[in-house]
Amino acid sequence: MQTADYQLIIIGGGPAGLTAGLYAARARLRCLLVEKGALGGQVLTTDWIDNYPGFIEGISGFELVEKMTSHAARFELETMIANVSSVDLQEKIKILHLENGKPLSAQSIIICTGGSPGKLNIPGEKDFTGRGVSYCATCDAPFYKDQEIAVVGGGNTAIQEAVHLAKFARKVTVIHRREELRATQIVQEKAFANNKIEFIFNAEVTEIQGGENGVQHLVLAHKDGTESILEVTGIFILIGVDPNNELLPMESLEKDTYGFIVTDTEMRTSLPGVFAAGDIRSKNFRQVVNAAGEGATAELSAEHFLANL
Repeated sequence: MQTADYQLIIIGGGPAGLTAGLYAARARLRCLLVEKGALGGQVLTTDWIDNYPGFIEGISGFELVEKMTSHAARFELETMIANVSSVDLQEKIKILHLENGKPLSAQSIIICTGGSPGKLNIPGEKDFTGRGVSYCATCDAPFYKDQEIAVVGGGNTAIQEAVHLAKFARKVTVIHRREELRATQIVQEKAFANNKIEFIFNAEVTEIQGGENGVQHLVLAHKDGTESILEVTGIFILIGVDPNNELLPMESLEKDTYGFIVTDTEMRTSLPGVFAAGDIRSKNFRQVVNAAGEGATAELSAEHFLANL
């Protein structure tokens, strides 16, 4: 077989990639983890994580990433900060093309490129991310106990998360740009029956405003041309997740309607020697804890694949 630079290359350094890298380095594979930015991925933007097992008092996203990175470094995981421009996955030897530098080759690949929350791209959104702007109700709901907050979106995720948030918040206002919700009927009924949830239809959030302590109110543009102010201390933007798949040959990989990679339970994709883990996978729940578990599973599957070459 043609010689490859590595037995395994992991693309992406979030919780899934770091866990896969830790397992691979501990197994003494010739492994490289390639990350385009800072190790940790989206977790770095999470102010506080209260539901990762083992951290009873919670832990900041930055500190959790630091611990994961240090753990992988203990086993001497090789990492590289570089932009991958494209990947060839169909041959036995997989090739990564870098924007700067010579191509890299591997016998197997784990794709951990993640996903990005759908954004409104309005003034104040970036400024208050982590200080009142959130994209994950499961992660941040407990921080808004007895407060008035807003949810943007009308699909199943947004409405289900509004019901979840109502367990903590004093009032949840769902803002939807259309006249009717897109969520399934049974999900809608549960939300409409909750007296802590109110709805504003035919409206869009055009600006998020606040101060040193975080979000204070939202500017709403209504379909009839009027404008209004909604006083809230938090806004959950739940308009979907976009897969980070631009560098991947998606025409060669099985994917779902939204462009997320389909795998089996062992994280195997439709291409031999190619695995996927974390938020790039087609699935219902995207949490740090299951990303880490999938990273471990993907690496163990890659080990099994390599042993049988």
